[in-house]
Amino acid sequence: MLENVLPTTAHNQTRVVPFEPVRAVLTRKGMDVWGIAPSATVFEAIALMDQRRVGALVVLSGAELAGIISERDYARKVILKGRSSKETLVSDIMTKDVITVSLEESVETCLRIMTNNRIRHLPVVDADELVGLVSIGDLVRSIISAQAAVLDHLNNYIAGNYPA
Repeated sequence: MLENVLPTTAHNQTRVVPFEPVRAVLTRKGMDVWGIAPSATVFEAIALMDQRRVGALVVLSGAELAGIISERDYARKVILKGRSSKETLVSDIMTKDVITVSLEESVETCLRIMTNNRIRHLPVVDADELVGLVSIGDLVRSIISAQAAVLDHLNNYIAGNYPA
């Protein structure tokens, strides 16, 4: 059941630039991606999400991305339907047509994709290989950090704190 699909990278504390690529977001947050098999129960999936403090898991059939399952799927497709999480399989409720993005996609584009498709998680692929997962929270943090960098720059400019 428990499978860390990708290794963690060291966190980078450098400031971000506006409209940075999702590659930079993954570099800072790390590239841990937690996955589960389609044959696992929804209960196992929810337990893994809780243990790893994540809101979604990629669903892997071998090394292939087969889908994604989120807390939202659990709420809407198990709880509200009166199903049992211990008897329902991940394959029964996962999203099969997964929207993915590349490492070079901009944060802005990723947010637009999430908004238009009403999703909160995007698997990141490079040459058809899963390399990461970004959440809406990751992207919002990136934008807030970029705005803070711009404000710092403007404040320093106004105060004349730049070397001659």
